[in-house]
Amino acid sequence: MPTSRLEAFADGIFAFAATLLILNLTVLPGAPLGDQLKSIWPSYIAYAVSFITIGIIWVNHHTVMHQVSHVDRLFLLLNVLFLMLIAFIPFPTRLLAQSINLPAQSNAEAAAVLYGITLTITAVLINALWRYAATGRRLLRADASARVVQGINRSYAPGPFIYLAATLVALVSPRASAALYALVALFYVIEASAFGR
Repeated sequence: MPTSRLEAFADGIFAFAATLLILNLTVLPGAPLGDQLKSIWPSYIAYAVSFITIGIIWVNHHTVMHQVSHVDRLFLLLNVLFLMLIAFIPFPTRLLAQSINLPAQSNAEAAAVLYGITLTITAVLINALWRYAATGRRLLRADASARVVQGINRSYAPGPFIYLAATLVALVSPRASAALYALVALFYVIEASAFGR
């Protein structure tokens, strides 16, 4: 089975999830706009971090699909699970932005943990997709470079552990965890730029 329909579907889900993030930036009618725009600063940061994170995941998915020549049913089902998590990302993003500055620490903790669990499972699933395709070169193009395959293996492997560590930090400090999610996004921007060269 060719990859074109899967890629079109995936691109649509990524675009949908990235677009939904902007709906997290809301203000109330009638209240002073300037004050509201200042008070929702966590939403700006959450939007930027999650948009960049979704963008990085899209680049990683594109990298996988560029090495794949064809797909089978299990690969498609893994993609469905993976894309389900991508579409879910705006929800914990909103919860984290809304609760990070509230006095109730437990709300911020729960939101930061949910955000981290979502990204941890997403990282596990992109690894599962790649490793399923690459094991024994099962779904890879005949001309897929062994150097590129090994580079992808190394690049994707730490993702679940990095996100899991940031998630565990949320149990102690939701703000520190949120800062780590931002640093992870920055790390992967730099890492993707280096890998692209």
